[in-house]
Amino acid sequence: MFVLGVDPGLSRCGYGVIERPEGSSAIVARAAGVIETAPTEPLPQRLATVHLELGDLITQFDPDAVVVERVFFQTNVRTAMSVGQVSGLALAAAAAAGCVVVEYTANEVKQAVVGYGSATKDQVQRMVASLLGLAAPPSPPDVADALALAICHVTTMPLRAAVAAASAGALGTGGTP
Repeated sequence: MFVLGVDPGLSRCGYGVIERPEGSSAIVARAAGVIETAPTEPLPQRLATVHLELGDLITQFDPDAVVVERVFFQTNVRTAMSVGQVSGLALAAAAAAGCVVVEYTANEVKQAVVGYGSATKDQVQRMVASLLGLAAPPSPPDVADALALAICHVTTMPLRAAVAAASAGALGTGGTP
């Protein structure tokens, strides 16, 4: 299973591709980096750059799922708008390619990867390095966040599938959800 994690941002959009081979518990990093745009460029050009590069990543890696960070809270409205725009691009590109599309908040990712929903960026970077067997923590933090999104999805997917199956079984036997 290939999963592409996307940490949306207009100046720096982090991405990370991981693989969990079928029947294995190992998680392997296949690619990671940032898509950067210059603040001096017009907004439409910056969005087009991110859109094209995300599309290229999806074409190149053909992920089973694309995981995008859901903006849960943002104090800076201007930042929230640009993150929301890039998030929308990622969601649309993944859906258009036929990928499963999933969103998690930063707290959900930190809880799944570090075990603490208020973990620091440094803690996330170090845990991502540990889980992927990397010699050094991924940098910048946007890369670690994107890899953490993908790890969160891969590691929590079996539990979510079991809950969905149990819920469907309960509904099929006259139970309530």
